[in-house]
Amino acid sequence: MVIQCQWWRVILVNDPLYPGFCRVIWNAHEQEMSDLHEAEREELMRVVWLVEAAQREVFQPRKINLASLGNMVPHLHWHVIPRFEDDAHFPQPVWGQQQREPDSAVLEQRRSQLNALRDAIIYRLS
Repeated sequence: MVIQCQWWRVILVNDPLYPGFCRVIWNAHEQEMSDLHEAEREELMRVVWLVEAAQREVFQPRKINLASLGNMVPHLHWHVIPRFEDDAHFPQPVWGQQQREPDSAVLEQRRSQLNALRDAIIYRLS
């Protein structure tokens, strides 16, 4: 858990290929964005955008992928994933076919930035 409040929480996904992969989860059991009231949708997207901004600041990725799939878990959440040209799947989605074996030293360097990412997310959302 990075940060939470009564409406949402932000977690770091423990994915060895994607350090910095975050999930923004709406706490109430809702399935779709349209199930939320307008103010709730705005709040959820505000959190997604601020997590994205923290990832951009800390990691300076090539791209940020945002996804709200929920096909397997019908509970409203957003994936916020920093992407790099040298990551395992780029330019494919992280759920697609792996394109290469990532450099372990590069992954370790990105993992070393996770505390800075946590701090940046907490700063933006506090």
